[in-house]
Amino acid sequence: MASILDEYEDSLYRSASVQQSRGSVGIPHSGYVNARLEKETPIFNKQRIDFAPPEKINNLVVSSNQLCMSLGKDTLLRIDLGKPDEPNQVELGRKDEAKVYKMFLDHTGSHLLIALNTSECLYLNRSVQKVRALSRWKGHLIESVGWNKFLGSETNTGPILVGTAQGQIYEAEISVSEGSLFSTNPDQYFRQVYTLEEESGPAPVCCLEIERGIEGKFFIIATTRKRLFQFVGKVPEGTEQQGFSSIFAMHADHLPSFREFPASFGFSEIAFYTPKLRSNPRSFAWMMGNGVLYGTLDYSRPDSILSDERVWVYPSDIDITVNKPISIVLTQFHFLLLLPDRVKAVCTLNGQVVFQDLFLEKFGLLTRMIKDPTVQQIWIHTEKVVFRYHVQRESRDVWKMYMNMNKFDLAKEYCKDRPECLDIVLAKEAEHCFQNKRYLDSAKCYALTQNYFEEIALKFIEAKQEEALMEFLIKKLSNLKPSEKTQTTLLTTWLTELYLNWLGILEGDPSQRNLYLDTREKFRTFLSSPKNKDCLFNNRASIYELLASHGDTEHMVYFAVIMQDYERVVAHHCQHDEYDEALNVLSRHRDEKLFYKFSPVLIQHIPKKVVDAWISMGSRLDARNLIPALVNYSQSASTQQINEAIRYMEFCVYQLEETQQAIHNYLLSLYALCRPDSLLSYLEQAGTNPNRIHYDLKYALRLCAEHGHHHACVHIYKVMELYEEAVDLALQVDVDLAKSCADLPEDDEELRKKLWLKIARHVVQEEKDVKKAMACLSSCALLKIEDVLPFFPDFVTIDHFKEAICNSLEDYNKHIEELKREMEEATQSAKRIREDIQEMRNKYGSVEPQEKCAACDFPLLNRPFYLFLCGHMFHYDCLLQAVFPNLPAYKQAKLEDLQKRLAATSQPSKSHHRPKDADTISLGKGQQSREQIKADIDDIVAAECVYCGELMIRSIDKPFIDPQKYEEEMQSWL
Repeated sequence: MASILDEYEDSLYRSASVQQSRGSVGIPHSGYVNARLEKETPIFNKQRIDFAPPEKINNLVVSSNQLCMSLGKDTLLRIDLGKPDEPNQVELGRKDEAKVYKMFLDHTGSHLLIALNTSECLYLNRSVQKVRALSRWKGHLIESVGWNKFLGSETNTGPILVGTAQGQIYEAEISVSEGSLFSTNPDQYFRQVYTLEEESGPAPVCCLEIERGIEGKFFIIATTRKRLFQFVGKVPEGTEQQGFSSIFAMHADHLPSFREFPASFGFSEIAFYTPKLRSNPRSFAWMMGNGVLYGTLDYSRPDSILSDERVWVYPSDIDITVNKPISIVLTQFHFLLLLPDRVKAVCTLNGQVVFQDLFLEKFGLLTRMIKDPTVQQIWIHTEKVVFRYHVQRESRDVWKMYMNMNKFDLAKEYCKDRPECLDIVLAKEAEHCFQNKRYLDSAKCYALTQNYFEEIALKFIEAKQEEALMEFLIKKLSNLKPSEKTQTTLLTTWLTELYLNWLGILEGDPSQRNLYLDTREKFRTFLSSPKNKDCLFNNRASIYELLASHGDTEHMVYFAVIMQDYERVVAHHCQHDEYDEALNVLSRHRDEKLFYKFSPVLIQHIPKKVVDAWISMGSRLDARNLIPALVNYSQSASTQQINEAIRYMEFCVYQLEETQQAIHNYLLSLYALCRPDSLLSYLEQAGTNPNRIHYDLKYALRLCAEHGHHHACVHIYKVMELYEEAVDLALQVDVDLAKSCADLPEDDEELRKKLWLKIARHVVQEEKDVKKAMACLSSCALLKIEDVLPFFPDFVTIDHFKEAICNSLEDYNKHIEELKREMEEATQSAKRIREDIQEMRNKYGSVEPQEKCAACDFPLLNRPFYLFLCGHMFHYDCLLQAVFPNLPAYKQAKLEDLQKRLAATSQPSKSHHRPKDADTISLGKGQQSREQIKADIDDIVAAECVYCGELMIRSIDKPFIDPQKYEEEMQSWL
């Protein structure tokens, strides 16, 4: 047998659904190109199974990818669709004439019930190969089974419901043992719980379905040929395993709720749509005589879960007396009807046939259609052939149907990934809202479409719906891309104009106060929107002009704040004399340039607050830029107001420690004008070091002189070291001040004496006070009585100077004695020096013939040499070479000069006879003798031993190897 699931695509029998789409209208710069690039596959794509059955197919069931089919009289074929190449064949083992009537497969694909036409029932578990008869079920022709999806497992069905052809509903349970299968009967129990009846009596139970709602409530749906029953009730918690008897017992005395239709074609079938695995069904479709009852399932309802019911009549080409439907299958948006020779798909939204597939006669009559609820695949079979339908993108055209039904939210939901369809839906919704005068909703939808902008705008303008037009523009603006700057600018400007017009209309109507406030808030939100910020900033001049043309100063200020154009805000407040508000803006945003610009105006009206603001800014402000404002203010203000300027300058000097000369000079001018006491203390605090003083000394001197602050002038003279001027000016004020000035030049006794003489002359000549003059003598040791006497008038008697003259004479005597003592000490010192010189002349040293030079280590006696008292001996040229580099520059120059002169005197004369005393006498031209030159050279070169003298000590930090020759020396050692 060939593999039954080696599938191929049968192009002769594939049906294609016609997909229609309308072109979209878009603005020129972003319209859609609505073109099909490839042929779409149909929603219901049919595939024929490559399977040639050895016997005719009686029945087929599929669930959870498990397929079971009955072949001929006694063969059962099972296939795991996950392993299609491994089919499993089971023999029923019946020797009588029994035939398979129906088969039922549970939701797990584990439990298979086989109903025979002899009112018997067989059971087969997926894990075994042997079919077992259910003895308790014997005598009942099974029409339907309601599986328990909540308690069922692979080895146990849990309580299930069984419907028979006689109208009885039984409750049963089938269980198999995992250890030894079928060691006991699989049917645990089989008891009747209810009987379904129609007008004529009991009717076959065509379908059974068990669902569980909220709060533990169970819903049982049972159908006959014309009736649909609902049994609703709660099973006590913990007793679900005991079955559903309690629910049916509630309806023992009265009929349950049911739906009945008069027409019948002998049977009915109900189908359910479950969107996800292990979830409750969401919709149902009941195929009966009148048509198809379709609706949704609402599990929150108390008595009936059927909701939104409607009856779709069969298509006109279906005659229930000739070609009545055989089976029904429900998908998300369609139900499929199986006819003897074709399949029809009807849309559940509008009842229209959207798909029809005709089967050729060679395949035989269609027998049954079923759906695998877990994988949403539809299976159809005849006695010879098996087909399978794949449902692909079933919702592709649903949007159009919802749109035509004016269910726009659902239409948009189903075309999210298709922008061209979404645009059509939005345009239709916008037009629908506009026609129903829902202009704001229409504007919101139009803004999302690609329709021409001008056409929509004119539409709202003609309808005089300015508010809707604004809404449209706002939405359109929010959808623009950052690159569309021109469109953004136009919309922003237009919206601003519309807002201003609308606010102007509402402001004049007191009854529209709330609407005005709401619109104003929206306008401010629009102006402050981060998305519009760049556009508004780039076009702020136009916005300002619009605001000004409408006279809306309030929003002009608001817009300026948003744009951080604080200069305009502050200027506005100043123009309206709102100086406190202007200062608040400056203080809040702390912009130094704005402080410099507006301080001259503000300080004229609120000086104290302005200075407080300056101080709060601290070092962020450059006080030099504020001086013009302070100068302008102080020239027209009172002394009390000038104190504010002084307060800020003091803050700069003492708190910020400013060193700018302009600031210190201005503070000096304020002190000189209003606070002379603070002037002197400031000058004294600044110190007397000219290099550490930050004010201009000459400017300060001129300023103090102009205002007559002599003490301050004296202090400045002292700082400038103009002591004579300081003393002259101090004598005009206070003699003691002059005395303090006279002692300042400590290193210049002549100047001090001169200054004290000035003071003495002033005391004698101006004050005519002899006692004070004598006090001056005692205050300064440099003054003598003879220095002061010329200043006194002739009539003054000697009695006034008697004591001073005596003291002066005593001082002279003491000085003479000291000079005598010093002369004697000098005489003794000269005598000792002469003795030492005489002794040195008699000193000598002995040199052995083998002695060597300490520098070059060659014999010493070969060349002229020096012998030092320390014992070191050097050749003349070796010592010169060692000493010369370490001599000061001036001594090096002198030594070179002496060597040149010595060489000049050593030149041989043309005459062979030299004067006898040529080395000892002068040449008569002011030149030194040869011996004198050599003595001067010795004084420089041989002043001390090069190894023991100060020269060696001074060279202690000199490296042994010259840094410039270090590399060369290092390479020589390698």
